[in-house]
This record gives sequence, structure tokens and C-alpha cells, in this order.
Amino acid sequence: MRIGVIGAGAVGGTLAALLDRAGQTVEVTARGPQLAAIQANGLRLEGGWGEHTARIHAGETLAWEPEFVILATKAHDARAALEANRLAIRSVPVLVVQNGLGGLRIAREVLPSAPLLGGLALMATSYLEPGVVTVTSPMPLVIGAAPDTDAGMLERVAEVLRPAITIELTDDIVGAQWTKLLINHINALPAITGLSVQDVVADNGLRRIMAASMRETVQLARQLGVRFGKVQGVSGRVLNLLGVVPLSVAETFPRLLARRLGDVPNPGSTLQSIRRGQLTEIDYLNGAVVAEADAHGLEAPINARLVELVHEVERTKTFLSPAEVVDRIPV
Repeated sequence: MRIGVIGAGAVGGTLAALLDRAGQTVEVTARGPQLAAIQANGLRLEGGWGEHTARIHAGETLAWEPEFVILATKAHDARAALEANRLAIRSVPVLVVQNGLGGLRIAREVLPSAPLLGGLALMATSYLEPGVVTVTSPMPLVIGAAPDTDAGMLERVAEVLRPAITIELTDDIVGAQWTKLLINHINALPAITGLSVQDVVADNGLRRIMAASMRETVQLARQLGVRFGKVQGVSGRVLNLLGVVPLSVAETFPRLLARRLGDVPNPGSTLQSIRRGQLTEIDYLNGAVVAEADAHGLEAPINARLVELVHEVERTKTFLSPAEVVDRIPV
């Protein structure tokens, strides 16, 4: 099958390399040094799923019309990327693999007639060198059909992906997105401090802030009537408990997530963006919580403060010490 991957960064690059290894015909879009490296030397996969160099076509936009598309850009680049490729993908199935809550809505606005699915990448993967993606925690890809897409399309897409990567299906992609949003709370503090996720969780003060941001998100979701979906073996019922247990107990969840990442230091996607000098997705991660709260006349002050500090680091190029962060986000 001809598969187009729009956005060959950490997640998109990993999926593209795995699909190429599984025998699919893959084309990717990329920009700058990443594009130049792929065009010159191919796309190199390393880490938890072994090694493979994908010799695939790469350009700033897709050169041919694919039979299936994966959108894996950063959330803030999604609309422009879809618009740039709209003529080639206007009626083919599109799997939106992104963080945050708004990816499917944006894709539907740009592609009114395309079958849409949502995807959640649970693997921990890093893009720290042009042309190379490194998987530090090989985990499944969760996919679910958009509410206006035929459920049969979900199984057809899953059959394409299964030879390349372990797939988990969900019948509630929105609930699963909220769960992944909560898991992605591991990203803000590494971006603020320059530390790995594991080092952040090992610090008592930073771990407490992370747990507090998660608890605040769960409390908001409960007020909005959101049903958390089961993702990464974590059930919605367990996540709901984060909203009511003492903070010291809620700290167990960040510890669990850090253990699942393994021993290789994981910087998190937001810190990776900062190190590359790129804008981060923080407005679509903790910022999505703040936006949902604002839209319903509620507040999410801890998440709002995390967003502010990430933007401060983006602007100043200076990380904060753990002590500074604890002082500036009292919980």
C-alpha cells in the first residue's frame, strides 16, 4: 500500500520506518535538516524495535497520492500541513496521531470528505539527530474512529498497521485522548528544567507538582463529564481516583509512568522541541486543560502556571532549577 506520513519527526519517523520495514511503500514529509538527512541517507530507526534504515521518498509535501495517510506533525503545525497536502489526500483515510484534543476537529475542517481516525502513540521515541529516531520504550499505537467515520474503517486501517506495530483499538477515541493528555503531563517539567522525565519524577518537589497538575486535570474532566478511556493498561476508574486521593497518593502515578519509560533517560517531546529551537506543543498539552477550563468558566491554575513557565523557557532559552520551579508553583 502507498502510505504517506506527514511529519517525519520522532513519532512520524518511527511509524514510517516501521511501515517501510514491514514492506509498505512509504513517503514522508519533513523540513530543514531532517528532510535533508532523510533525502541523503534515509531514515534511521534505532532502539527498542531494533535497527532499520528506511530508504524512502521525502519532500516538503507529498509527491504522489497515497492510499492511506498518517498525520504526525506537532499539533500547532497540523492545519498548515494538511492544507499543503489537501489535494493529494482529500478523500483517503487519514490517521491523526497527535497530542492534545483538537487534531480530529482540525482535520475535519480541512478534509470534509476524508475518513478520519485518531491515534495515540504510547511509545517513547526521540528525534535528537537529523535522520535518526530512537525508541526508548516500545509501546503500542492506540487507534479509534472519529465519531463521523464508519467503524469498519478502523479495522481496515488496523490490518495495514499490525504487521509493523502492536495496535490497540478503542471505541472512544475522545476518552482515550483525555487519558493520553493526562499521561503527557510528564512533558512540561522536563521542558522547564532541562531534566529527563525520570530525573523530574525522582525529585520530591517536582514530582509533587506533576501529580498536582494531573489531579487538577482529573478534577476538571469530572466536572465536564469526560470519561477517561483505557490507555497503556490504565483504566478510567483508576484515573478518576487521582481526583480524590491525597496528593501524596497521587504521586504514585508519575512514578508508574517513569518506571514504564525504563532506565534510558527520556527528555520528553516538549524538551526535545526546546533543544531544537522549535516552538513546543505545550498549548495543546497542559494548555488544552487550561483552554477547556476557560471555555466552561472554570480554572486550572497549576496547569496554567506550567504553560507560562514553558513559554518563559522558550523565550529566554534558560532552564529553571528544581528549587526555582517549586518556589514558583506552590502546591
